[in-house]
Formats: sequence, C-alpha cells, structure tokens
Amino acid sequence: MKPRLEAVAGDITAEQTDAVVNAANTGLAAGAGVCGAIFAAAGPGLAEACAAHGGCPTGDAKATPGFGLPARWIVHAVGPVWSGGADGEPEALASAYRRSLEVADGLGARSIAFPAISTGIYGFPLDRATAIAVATCREAETEHVGVVRFVCFDGGTLGAYEQELTLS
Repeated sequence: MKPRLEAVAGDITAEQTDAVVNAANTGLAAGAGVCGAIFAAAGPGLAEACAAHGGCPTGDAKATPGFGLPARWIVHAVGPVWSGGADGEPEALASAYRRSLEVADGLGARSIAFPAISTGIYGFPLDRATAIAVATCREAETEHVGVVRFVCFDGGTLGAYEQELTLS
C-alpha cells in the first residue's frame, strides 16, 4: 500500500504512532536536538539497546523498543552530514527515509513519525531535505505502514513540509 502522508507541528517524543524515528548518529549514541530529546524521554534503557546494535552506517536504520515513549518502537535513522551535495548526501538521505520505512514495516508498525532528518546540526538545506523526504515516502510501498507523519519542531519546518505535500 501507499502510506498517507501528513505534516504536523509538535514534539516527536509525544507522538502516538507505532514508531518514531530518531535522527541518529552513526554510533547510535545520545546526541543533541531530536536525538537528545528522544534519549531523555525514552529513559536509560535506550542507551543500552542502542549500544547492542554496535552502530549504524549513514543511510541505514535500526530499531529499538520505545521504552518511555508512547511509541512502541524507535527507528534510529542516520542521515548524512551536508557538505555541499556532491558527496552523495541526497541519496543517503533518501536511503535513511526508505530504510526507516522498511524497518518499521518489518516490525508491523501501522504508523510512523519522522523528524526532519539531517536538517539540524547536520546542515542539510531544509527545502531540499523536505523534497527528498516527501518524494521517498510517497514512492514507498508498505505492507503495514499506512500513515507517515512528518513532525515539525517549528513553523518554518512545518511550512516547508506543507508546501511540499501540496506540490508533489
């Protein structure tokens, strides 16, 4: 099936979806921004569960339980650090979204919430990242995931997603 795509303003740690996506680093360690908020809200078991994975390459995703989050699972997706766009960053970002959907679908998740992967400290330009996120999720075929929610931390991000969802 093709999942329904929607954008909302909110806090990803409070999302009532089966899975939430963490904008993770390759070490799957607690970080800043979305990653730090998810680790803080999920509680101490998350660090141990992430360490058991032994890391995750850029463009891939791994799952852990949701621990203290309302979501049953956390899908840790590693997006690329922006370095101008000529080092495969667009492809790696698309892969992070695609792999997140595959991992969530494999778990049987019916809904998933994404942050704007790589647009924070990783520096990926918001408009380009939004176009990639929406196109990748729109093209996805899933067995279980019926809802993809882009959870936007601020008005500028929400505006970018709303515009992209109406254009594409």
